[in-house]
Amino acid sequence: MIIRLSVKLATKLKIGKLPSVQLADNPINDWSAHLFTSNRSQYIILCNTVSMYSCLMFGKGISNESTFISQTLSTIREFMDADGNESVYDTCIAPSSGLFTFAKALNRSVTGSMNDHIHGAKLYLEVNNSLHDVGFQLNTTPLSSLANRSPGNALNKSLTA
Repeated sequence: MIIRLSVKLATKLKIGKLPSVQLADNPINDWSAHLFTSNRSQYIILCNTVSMYSCLMFGKGISNESTFISQTLSTIREFMDADGNESVYDTCIAPSSGLFTFAKALNRSVTGSMNDHIHGAKLYLEVNNSLHDVGFQLNTTPLSSLANRSPGNALNKSLTA
C-alpha cells in the first residue's frame, strides 16, 4: 500500500526524504494524506489518489509511523464500512495493509484536489463535528481533476456502487 504524504505530515511523523513512486498496480491501494488545522484542531485527510474518495481523522496523538499506519487503516476501514464499501476494504485494501510505502505526492492535480477538499472540510467542520459526515460531504463534491478520468474506471465504479 502506498501512502503519499504531504511535507507537513511527513515532518510531523519524523519521516525523512520521501521518494517518488509510480501509481500502485491496484489504484485502490494508493492513498494521499495531508495534515491541516481547523478551529485549532489538527486533522488528517486521507484521499484515494485516483478516485479522491476521502475520509478524515484527528491528527492529535499521531506522532510516528506506527500510530499513523494503525489509525489510517482503522479510519479507512470504519469509513468504508459506514459507506457500505466494506467488501472493497476486505478484498482490496486489507490484503495489502501489511506493507506500506511512504512517497511524495503523485502530481499537482492530486495536491490541488486535496487542497480543495481541505477548504471544504474546514467549512463543513464549522457546522458539523462528525468526521464521517464531513467525509461523506467531501465525497459528493465534484472535482475538476476527476473530469479527465475515464468513466469506465473500475475504482470509481467500485467506490460508488
